[in-house]
Amino acid sequence: MQKRTLETRARLVAVATDLVAEQGYAALRTEEVVKRAGVAKGTFFAHFKDKDALMDILIGTAIDRQLDQMAQKAAPETVADLVALHAPLLTVMTQERYVFDVILRLSGAAAIAEIGVIATTFERYHRLATRWFETGHFRRDIDAELQAEGLQAFLTQAMALHFCALHRSQPMAQRMQLYLQAWLQPNV
Repeated sequence: MQKRTLETRARLVAVATDLVAEQGYAALRTEEVVKRAGVAKGTFFAHFKDKDALMDILIGTAIDRQLDQMAQKAAPETVADLVALHAPLLTVMTQERYVFDVILRLSGAAAIAEIGVIATTFERYHRLATRWFETGHFRRDIDAELQAEGLQAFLTQAMALHFCALHRSQPMAQRMQLYLQAWLQPNV
């Protein structure tokens, strides 16, 4: 890519990041992004297939920042440690229903054709969790990768129920504690 093309793309992402900080993800409109970036709407679509492609970068980058912080911390030794370690990540992923919906659509679970930033963060998270279980104090009757897959599934379920009117009364951390205790330390 030419330098100018990279600069334009970076400007579009920076403007979108500022708009999200001001208004939230759901309120972001491509018209406002191009207006503030000083480019034509066609320029936006030359860089991003659609608004979801931009959201993939914005949300995926926010998730990556959380994963960076999680990777710097010691491996969790208890279910309570796991729940506490995940709190900032889950806050990012559930800050708006729209964000959670985009994550689900672009995580790779929907068999999308292209692997984007969000899908990449899910793979990165899986590798990180697998490392925790290889060295941690959890189950030994199943391998670390299966434990990591289960953790990811339970986290997704806890987040989904966070948005459910019938189940919202139970805090996510409490729900995760229940799920993870049963999954990772079933005999305790």
